[in-house]
Amino acid sequence: MISYVANRAIQFVLALIVASVVVFALMSILPGNAAQVALGTNATPEAVAALEAQYGLDQPPLIRYFDWVGGMLAGDFGTSYVTGAPITPVILASVQVTGILVIAAIILAIVIAVPLGTFAALEQRNWIGVTISALSQIGIAVPNFLAAIILVIVFSLTLGWFPSQGWMAPVEGLGGFLIRLVLPVVSLALVQAAILTRYMRSAVLDVMREDYIRTARAKGLTRTKALFVHGLRNAAIPVITVAGVQLATLLVGAVIIEQIFVIPGIGSELVRSVANRDLVTVQGIVMVLVLLVLVINFIVDVLYPIVDPRIRNAS
Repeated sequence: MISYVANRAIQFVLALIVASVVVFALMSILPGNAAQVALGTNATPEAVAALEAQYGLDQPPLIRYFDWVGGMLAGDFGTSYVTGAPITPVILASVQVTGILVIAAIILAIVIAVPLGTFAALEQRNWIGVTISALSQIGIAVPNFLAAIILVIVFSLTLGWFPSQGWMAPVEGLGGFLIRLVLPVVSLALVQAAILTRYMRSAVLDVMREDYIRTARAKGLTRTKALFVHGLRNAAIPVITVAGVQLATLLVGAVIIEQIFVIPGIGSELVRSVANRDLVTVQGIVMVLVLLVLVINFIVDVLYPIVDPRIRNAS
């Protein structure tokens, strides 16, 4: 188990290093002068050169890369060329907002999908199981932004139950925070729940065909009890994999939802920075997103041997 986790940790660090090189290289080869963009088209060459010297843009790329990485390791993502303000507080504040949305959405999706997918597998030949499968298939075809628009029209504009936009931090009022959280979280969770339901159904059906389930039933256990006692842990492996992929996908999918509901998350900050050509902020945000995706993949890898002892013994 220790060697398994150590190997995954080494892979995580190597992937993070490669990702940082790729992100820095892509930002560096983009056309345009960052100092010129920050000062405007009427800036003099002297002013541009002074700003480049101030932010180290006149240094060789290798030095700038190590300065950037060293700053991130110290918790400093640099200073915006456009606003002149530190980037770290902006990124931290927006990541917290997006993190709340994404974690709440994936939890809701799992809470919906696991029982529905299991029930659909157990009742696959009944109309209830067929209906769940059909609804999940429809849910997969509905994009997040369309679900968000429909929810706003029905529950905000028509019924007036929830606000259609805006954000409130939990410290500003728990009630206001929760009521503004409902529609964006449900918008993100519905499609993910539909996908997870399909995978959960398939995983349970595969497990129910295994010999150890037949043996358990031959010993007198009911189909449902045999599944819950012996089969769910094995069925959880592919579901954990898909949930990890979905969690990473939600980080990207939240960009549109944050725009629809006017939420100051990492996606909204990324869109604003791209519009302002604030490349150093874009670089920091992209790196944070890459880091979060890699962390999610690492956690999923670590969960495998915990859920399935066969993986732990093999490692």
